[in-house]
Amino acid sequence: MHRRQFLKFGVAASLLCSAPLRVAASNNRLGRVVIIGAGYGGATAAKYLRMWSRGRIEVIVVEPNDHFVSCPLSNLVLGGELTLNDITFAYDSLIQNHGIRWIRDQVIAIDPDKAEIRLHAGALSYDRLIVSPGIDFIYERHPALSSREAQDKIPHAWKAGLQTQNLLSQIKSMPNGGIFAMTIPLLPYRCPPAPYERVCQIAFYLKNNNPKSKIMVLDANPAITSKRPLFERAWRDLYPGLIEYLPGSDLQEIDIATKTVKTVFDTLKADVLNVIPPQRAGALALASGLANVNRRWCEVDFLTYESKVLPRVHVLGDAVDSSLPKSAHIATSQAKVCANAIVSLMSGGNPEPNPVFANTCYSYIDDKMAMHVANVYRYDAAEKVMKPAEGGGISAHASYQEGLQAKSWALNMWADVLT
Repeated sequence: MHRRQFLKFGVAASLLCSAPLRVAASNNRLGRVVIIGAGYGGATAAKYLRMWSRGRIEVIVVEPNDHFVSCPLSNLVLGGELTLNDITFAYDSLIQNHGIRWIRDQVIAIDPDKAEIRLHAGALSYDRLIVSPGIDFIYERHPALSSREAQDKIPHAWKAGLQTQNLLSQIKSMPNGGIFAMTIPLLPYRCPPAPYERVCQIAFYLKNNNPKSKIMVLDANPAITSKRPLFERAWRDLYPGLIEYLPGSDLQEIDIATKTVKTVFDTLKADVLNVIPPQRAGALALASGLANVNRRWCEVDFLTYESKVLPRVHVLGDAVDSSLPKSAHIATSQAKVCANAIVSLMSGGNPEPNPVFANTCYSYIDDKMAMHVANVYRYDAAEKVMKPAEGGGISAHASYQEGLQAKSWALNMWADVLT
């Protein structure tokens, strides 16, 4: 299925305008689930709640953005293989095909005692609430980076969208022989292999357009965190002399005006600086107390994804505290486990006692070749966590065939989430 066959860029405003709030759910046989956030986790949960309840659960999604932008494949925009339009989609098909009520608004607060959320437009009650808040950034050590002006000058581009386009423009404007520098935070962060894929994509662009330039990778981790031998081989074989990798380089100081960074080892001035900040659960999770693990991540029951802090509130996606990768595929898998559990609970039953799901993550090393890491995860009843099962692993090497498979994987993901 080609992208244009199932979604068109843009949004039908009539579907996304805020509807009147406090509408009674008495006509719904099982009740109402409100979902905050329509990224990979929230959108998937909305679809499967409607499907698996056979329409007996009213689903209301609250999402401030008017379109969906995919983080997977967004690095290819920086390499020139894709445009931002190629990874941007309307929510129309998801809404129309599944009878989802959509409110385009911002959530101000969660009131678990009243079982309602507060929006700019008013209050909205729920029987169960799903919060899929994504990530936010930790700027405590470098608060100047939190301003809009600083991010225009030094974009993180870790949430695909306008910052991706901004970073691409800066790369294209680099002087001949200039320096591109990237800082990578300590794990955990969204999509462990993504920074190293980004290095490949920027190296691909510079090799073809600014071959005398240099990429400096300042990684706070002691080594490449995912697909290490494959990335090392790609950098050596495809981009010799272009990339310098400096592990253990935790960011200590930054001068925004001069784009100069200082680590424990070096001081470096760049022409283009891409600082990827440390991350935590989105702001709503922090404000509502859902982020109870070091005020950073959200502790959940992995059979239902119900919060360990707030009853009848479920958390999905990168905000969840777990040992699993923070990836789009994991978010959709969590969403399906959660949706199945909620349908069972609201029907008077019990959640599935042994959930199993898979995760696959592709990384492109140039415009056509990719490689993957994949695992199956099973629920461990003794430890009450999801653990990797036997099998899985990474590609033997990157290939053109896997590049085609990566595109198919993305198209299937988008179709599953958004139609």
